[in-house]
Amino acid sequence: MSQTANQAGTVPPGAAQTNTALQFDIRGMTCASCVARVEKALRGVPGVDDASVNLATEKARVQGAAIDVQAVLAAIDRAGYEALVIDQAHQAEPANAGAGQGARGPAASRWPAWWPVALAALLSLPLVTPMLAAPFGLHSMLPGWLQLALATPVQFWLGARFYRAGWKAVRAGAGNMDLLVALGTSAAYALSVWTLLRGGEGAAHLYFESSAVVITLVLLGKWLEGRAKGQAVAAIRALQSLQATHALVRRGGSDVQVALAALRVGDTIVVRPGERVPADGRVLEGSSHVDASLLTGESLPVAVAPGDRVGAGAVNGEGSLLLEASAVGADSMLSRIIRMVEDAQAAKAPIQRLVDRVSAVFVPVVLLISLLTLLGWGLATGDWQGALLNAVTVQVIACPCALGLATPTGIIVGTGSAARHGILIKDAAALETAHALRVVAFDKTGTLTEGRPQVLAVEGADPRRVLALAWAVQQYSEHPLAHAVAAAAREAGLALPAAADARALPGRGVQARVDGEPVYLGNLRLMRELGADVEAGQGASAAALHEAAARHEADGRTVSWLATGAEGAFALRGLLVFGDRIKPTSRAAVAGLQALGIEVVMLTGDNAGSAAAVARELGLSRYLAELLPGAKADALRALGADGRKVAMVGDGINDAPALAAADVGIAMAGGTDVAMHTAGITLMRGDPLLVQDAIDISRRTYRKIRQNLAWAFVYNVVGIPVAAFGLLNPVLAGAAMALSSVSVVTNALLLRRWVPARRADGVAADAQVLPALQLPPATPPNPGAGAAAAVAAADIAPATVAAQQVNHEAAAAPPTQGEQTMYELTVEDMSCKHCVGRVTKAVQGIDPAATVDIDLPTKKVRIDSSADLERIAGAIDEAGYPVSARAPA
Repeated sequence: MSQTANQAGTVPPGAAQTNTALQFDIRGMTCASCVARVEKALRGVPGVDDASVNLATEKARVQGAAIDVQAVLAAIDRAGYEALVIDQAHQAEPANAGAGQGARGPAASRWPAWWPVALAALLSLPLVTPMLAAPFGLHSMLPGWLQLALATPVQFWLGARFYRAGWKAVRAGAGNMDLLVALGTSAAYALSVWTLLRGGEGAAHLYFESSAVVITLVLLGKWLEGRAKGQAVAAIRALQSLQATHALVRRGGSDVQVALAALRVGDTIVVRPGERVPADGRVLEGSSHVDASLLTGESLPVAVAPGDRVGAGAVNGEGSLLLEASAVGADSMLSRIIRMVEDAQAAKAPIQRLVDRVSAVFVPVVLLISLLTLLGWGLATGDWQGALLNAVTVQVIACPCALGLATPTGIIVGTGSAARHGILIKDAAALETAHALRVVAFDKTGTLTEGRPQVLAVEGADPRRVLALAWAVQQYSEHPLAHAVAAAAREAGLALPAAADARALPGRGVQARVDGEPVYLGNLRLMRELGADVEAGQGASAAALHEAAARHEADGRTVSWLATGAEGAFALRGLLVFGDRIKPTSRAAVAGLQALGIEVVMLTGDNAGSAAAVARELGLSRYLAELLPGAKADALRALGADGRKVAMVGDGINDAPALAAADVGIAMAGGTDVAMHTAGITLMRGDPLLVQDAIDISRRTYRKIRQNLAWAFVYNVVGIPVAAFGLLNPVLAGAAMALSSVSVVTNALLLRRWVPARRADGVAADAQVLPALQLPPATPPNPGAGAAAAVAAADIAPATVAAQQVNHEAAAAPPTQGEQTMYELTVEDMSCKHCVGRVTKAVQGIDPAATVDIDLPTKKVRIDSSADLERIAGAIDEAGYPVSARAPA
């Protein structure tokens, strides 16, 4: 067994893993045939239920009830590859960080990955120069022995990797790209040597340039492919860079710095300004702003105060925070996000099955075509040298690499781009299916609405006084409606009246004495017991209040009545209307999906009146109310009965059955863990607009995968026959093969430019429909109004204050065109002045007038620009430098 395999010390030899999934770093894979062979070997190991191998990340994921790690390593070794167990609990950086960059051994750290390419090109250039000069009338040829001296190190030293990998494939009874390259170039080299030894040194009889240049071009292609694959996993590296390495823990009254691995749940963590939060936790002391842009996609820092939760990886702003750790290490939300993205990138999309079937027979078929080409040309023309060259060209141009990279690179870049914007795609099947969605079903509570009761309206002659009395009478209550009243009163700028003798009235409401006057707040039953539902006081009309209450209750809202007075003299003062506000972006989200031709349906367990009101507000023509969790799943099956693909968007435990029943389950991250684990896609912000973004990135990714597969198939279907008919020489075939793999990966990398569509107009429209609760200004009493004014007031309908939604995000509006704004970003992967220049060029490509100040040691980039922050961050990302934190300075 290989030395690398024996180094897997993270799992004891022969240890059985129960109901688990393990990941392995696979070394030596070069094409789709390699993937097929490793998967076949893994699935033959006892205890392995399923195995999936990803060429782009060079990882294998093995699942089973009882996995013997050493048996898995031995199977991979017998297949001709090296393997290393990935310790997911303490993994500090992506295992594939150097994927494709050449040999990942000790030499890789001593020499740059491009040196074999440069040396091969230097040795091959004198060989190919005469061929390049011939069209210009310059005819010269190096001596044959000099050609041999230049070609031999390229063939057997720099090209040794192809012989090693090809021999392993032969030992395993299979074939791969390396075998094709080794056979093809060896044939051209051997023919040249044989001709040279026979005394023929003419240009028409020596093909050293063909063997050397083919190896050089293939090495160049693999190097470019490795660089591209490294950029493809930039999202994982950016997420990994968010992990802190140490934590400042308060123990015994003193602050001690400990390694992240020593952090425990319940520890008190000190987070100073500018530091990364090392673990998930709850704020105990302090207030600040935290930047969690790479975790949630939220571009602006979020204010936190005692009681708020903060996730690991967020960057603390201006204030010090004291946190109680609730999840550390592999259990933190950041680590779980990284695992989700890695699992999605390692997964195999259903469209890949066709590639797997083709790759299983690809190399044998190519070798058969090569043999037929040799025999056909040789028997037909008698020119066996020319026949051999045509056969070599067939082997060289065949490229299973492009087939193997077409799907995984698209998935890696697509899921990485989505993760940067707060969309976690947990599996490739969800990514592929989402592009074909025709129906999206939303849960109502917590998904389209805020998910918590709020004061939507206050009815009465003096709404401000009604709200103040309601606040006072239940100021000591922990009931959700009491919290809603307190929030509304504070937002209205009211002063809290003094209250005494407060007590609950079970099943009816609450009472207290406010400013010496008895006050009652409760349901209509309480009002009737008091006898306060007939008479009106303080200018409020009982009939008008009853009419308003009926109107609100018809919309599914909750009504609480407020009365004052002593026994025998109770009078209605007004009522409060409670409900669940619609999120500011819900209407734009529904409209956006409908514009894509997707039917939007609402499924809710709430009452029909509330559902109808929300559906009417959002422009939904179809909704189902009063559904139990199982009934939601049945409704989804009915929606997809005609063959349409259906998605379910939810956030609660009661949504889990429906999320599992849908073709694509989409969970809001603000909901329960059960919903997030059940869904295939998780939205890191509770923003319904992200649903449209998830479908958009799915469609774009699927389009790239189809483009890549079409290119890979067409390339081989056209290229191999052209080579077989003698219309190509080995040099051009080698260049084409290198180009095919690089073009597939480069095409997938275009997905890194994706950003969610701007929807400022849609959000603004919602804000006009749903502004925040507003109360009329307090008016001083008018002593001169007299009794006539009181009678007139009693004859008019009470003042109605409708709920209005505050769009807090709109308060931090982006700068207007031409206005300079200072931004501070943390940019990863910068290592030299060239990196500084590229980042500066990327920013000034968006705004030529921008000033850029980069502190390379801290990776801080300060930018003074009138351009939008997201555009600037996107340009830097596109230049190959992940932005891990961003904020206005």
